[in-house]
Amino acid sequence: MKPFTALLLFFFCQFCYAQKPENVLEKILYDNPKQFKKITDNPQKYEIQILYTQIDRDAQNRPSFKSYSYQLDANKYFYPASTVKFPAVLLAMEKINDLKIKGLTIHSTMLTDSAGHGQISVLTDTTAQNQLPSVAHYAKKILLVSDNEAFNRLYEFVGQSEFNDKLRAKNYPGVRILHRLSTPLSVIENRYTNPIRFMNGSTNIYAQAGRFNPKNLVPNTCILKGLGYYKNDSLVREPFDFTTKNFFGIANQQEMLKAVLFPEAVAKQKRFRLTADDYQFLYQYMSQLPSETRHPYYDPKEFYDSYCKFTMFGDRKELMPKHIRVFNKVGDAYGFLLDNAYIADFKTGVEFMLSAVIYCNEDQIFNDDKYEYDTIGHPFFGDIGRLIYQHELTRPRKHKANLSKFDVVGKAKY
Repeated sequence: MKPFTALLLFFFCQFCYAQKPENVLEKILYDNPKQFKKITDNPQKYEIQILYTQIDRDAQNRPSFKSYSYQLDANKYFYPASTVKFPAVLLAMEKINDLKIKGLTIHSTMLTDSAGHGQISVLTDTTAQNQLPSVAHYAKKILLVSDNEAFNRLYEFVGQSEFNDKLRAKNYPGVRILHRLSTPLSVIENRYTNPIRFMNGSTNIYAQAGRFNPKNLVPNTCILKGLGYYKNDSLVREPFDFTTKNFFGIANQQEMLKAVLFPEAVAKQKRFRLTADDYQFLYQYMSQLPSETRHPYYDPKEFYDSYCKFTMFGDRKELMPKHIRVFNKVGDAYGFLLDNAYIADFKTGVEFMLSAVIYCNEDQIFNDDKYEYDTIGHPFFGDIGRLIYQHELTRPRKHKANLSKFDVVGKAKY
């Protein structure tokens, strides 16, 4: 090779090397084309957003955070599906604490009444050990298997206005919680919430009247997606309107997760007023598997370990390793697949946060039950989680994390 040609080749290689992304997350994506080329070649089609946060500990085990993102956009709308259930749990627990009523706890019997407006009453819960509903039991069902009705009951207890006002006051900007889930109610009907009673045996310890949110929280700008949708078994060849749907951005999701797992690491304004027992309860049921749960009982054939654990394990149905725990909240609806997760490996001390959304709707038709969750979405979460985990195993750390704070499954009192 001639010297001049060799020199040109050297500079060309140096230039190409310089163009490689310094973002660790992007490097993982682009260095693994077998898993991600289809997505990285067309990130707009898949509406992908990823936020990966590394965690390092000092000598006192105090955490510090460094985040990397891919296509993160706080203004880009996606349907958040069941991830909205996480703030419902936190706000309901906080509300119990704020009421400061003697004898009222998250375990108190919660009876939901009806006052019209498409509402339903709920006076029993056959999945509970005592056959009675409570904030705690609804929270368990949400965190274990993402139960929709449990979310609706907590939405009604918190109230639409308070739900949104509280999150704004805590500086989670842009979050909109406008409706119950899997319930065909109108925009106005969702602004009404049910009367609720809390009981201690036959004694009424707190009664909350039905409420109406006088504020219209629907945005002024239309949010249209796709090419069509099914309505009453008929295909409507028009974009689907998400304007009146919920919204909960990826950055807000991870910040809220951090506020629960590492409250000392976020601004006081962003924290939730929770007790030590509340945190223990959350750490248990955010990471516990359906097969480890007696009340409710979940058939392991239907509710396998990774049923609601997409990151690292979502594309596999075998048993998850006991030394790795996923503290998270997932969502899937209208082709959007999400996970907001913290991974803790009690054996190696590896820990990281990963929050992401991917759109899996190749035909761009909504309500046809033809979404590519199994062929695109779950493999994405499995692959990205495992590759980040492998990176974390080799990433130098000055101090190994002590994760005993989170190792609570089987030790908690509930």
